[in-house]
Amino acid sequence: MNSLVLPLTAIVLFAFAYRYYGAFLAHRVARLDPRRATPAVTRADGRDFVRTDRFVLFGHHFAAISASGPLIGPVLAAQFGYLPGAIWILLGAALGGAVHDFIILFASVRHGAAPLSEIARREIGSVAHGASTAAILFITILLLAGLGIVVVNALAHSPWGTFTVAMTIPAALLFGLYMYRIRPGRVVEGSLIGVALILAAVLLGPWVVHSGAAAWFTLSPKTLAIILPLYAFIAATLPVWLLLCPRDYLSTYMKIGTIVLLVIGVAIVHPKIQMPAVTSFIDGSGPVLPGMKVFPFCFIVIACGAISGFHALIGSGTTPRMVPDEPSIRFIGYGAMLTEGLVAIMALVAATTLAPADYFLINGVPRVVHALGIQPLQLTELTRMVGEETLQGRTGGAVSLAVGMANILRQIPGLGGWMAYWYHFAIMFEAVFILTALDTGTRVARYLFQDVAGRVWAPLGSTTNVWSVGLVGALVCLCWGYLAATGTVETIWPLFGVANQLLAVIALAVGTTFLLRQRPPAYALTTFLPLCFLTVTTMTAGVLNTFRYLSPAYIADKGPAVSYLDGVLSIVLLFLVATVLLDSVRRWAHILAERRRGVTEIALALPDSLTTPEPAPPGA
Repeated sequence: MNSLVLPLTAIVLFAFAYRYYGAFLAHRVARLDPRRATPAVTRADGRDFVRTDRFVLFGHHFAAISASGPLIGPVLAAQFGYLPGAIWILLGAALGGAVHDFIILFASVRHGAAPLSEIARREIGSVAHGASTAAILFITILLLAGLGIVVVNALAHSPWGTFTVAMTIPAALLFGLYMYRIRPGRVVEGSLIGVALILAAVLLGPWVVHSGAAAWFTLSPKTLAIILPLYAFIAATLPVWLLLCPRDYLSTYMKIGTIVLLVIGVAIVHPKIQMPAVTSFIDGSGPVLPGMKVFPFCFIVIACGAISGFHALIGSGTTPRMVPDEPSIRFIGYGAMLTEGLVAIMALVAATTLAPADYFLINGVPRVVHALGIQPLQLTELTRMVGEETLQGRTGGAVSLAVGMANILRQIPGLGGWMAYWYHFAIMFEAVFILTALDTGTRVARYLFQDVAGRVWAPLGSTTNVWSVGLVGALVCLCWGYLAATGTVETIWPLFGVANQLLAVIALAVGTTFLLRQRPPAYALTTFLPLCFLTVTTMTAGVLNTFRYLSPAYIADKGPAVSYLDGVLSIVLLFLVATVLLDSVRRWAHILAERRRGVTEIALALPDSLTTPEPAPPGA
């Protein structure tokens, strides 16, 4: 099949979804009110609550939610063929992921920028609050540790990537100062300066590699594992307008620009998709995801490319504190997820244009590949062209994505000799993609921990007190930094995908309750139907994973410590999410009973005694 079919389908479908379904959500389901002040206005503090230009905030939000999922997930899911992943990305992003992101951002704004766990407390009750808080805190640290390990692996011994990523920091600081202090509100001027600095850093990368400065940016995994939490601590404690938001905004230019370039490359080259629509490995016999069948694991592996619980942390974390007005929620929440869906489609295209044998040799577990007798086709030539010693057994998806992207871009007329350049650029691009989620995720984790700590000792909950912000921020970075430094992909990653989707189950349950309380029951189907599908797939995957972790074969392969740890944590996660679901059903039954009695305004389950959200607008 011509590879141009998938991107064109995605662009048309997502444009249609934004225009019509997004408008339905905004005007009929949520009833966004342009006259209603957002928390960025009513609680402005110059640090966390900052009214931000909608385009700048879109850049921050997109950069924050776009981690490894939309890049790596579709590449790994290509083991099943291009069709299962493509269908799930197209439908899942438009009808599930974008709805999830929109509703959670809207609910958080209406609840005064409250985090997801607090919204669960107010909308569902104390049991759901306790279970969701425990699940969210654990999942957040697990996700950050997993992202940290990916960034470490991507930047280790890579001076080009490390240099470019490092240069985004001073560029962001300058952009932030320019936008908010030197020339307030001049977004275009600041953007031109910031983007020029980012492009200069990219172009200078090859020069740095061959200069005396290369040693400064050639860092070992151990060194990076120390530097990353320190950077995240700074990003999580500085005022949001100074570093975090500007850096994410500028990084978005690189992210979207690279994807647009890849779309143009596919349009010019239109390489053939070589992977079959459906492979024989849908039964779980494949070398990339051994033991994982197309159902339910295709829906788990792709993660952020279609729907992601991590987005709920951003949508109820940093973003609602900067939303300038309610109508912007559709553009930021729904629009950013559709953009991420396009990223996922392009990652799938890049992977599936490689020869299947080469794809499996790069991504497959070596012993499984060897047992299947897979032989390379173009891999030797590709290895020489990218300048690597070997590409075989480079599991995880990042390397095959970089090879696939580079192989497409080098076929553009006049760029034939740039294969090595495009390969290393793609590796750096992936690291930037993930790092922007890491720093924002750390800030969100700080909010979550402060929310819990503040109930134990009030001063720790203050987001304006420098000492409490610093102390809790340091604790968060220490937790995930320790796991990233001492853990491995084998100890962290097995739970990553399921944990992420379980978080989405919690978010959709909260969103359904939020809508059911304020709007006619039919409107709550927009979140309830995705919730049903995701609950079935994720709970099934969680149970299957638990049995796999505790199986004799897995214990013999990974060792008892890792196996039992993964198994116990998986059971705990499933129990916590099941608790939230059951408490949600109880709350739904109460709300529907009240509706049958003729009650039109259903009270919150547990109104906050300190910051009760404003009442719904008339007619809502």
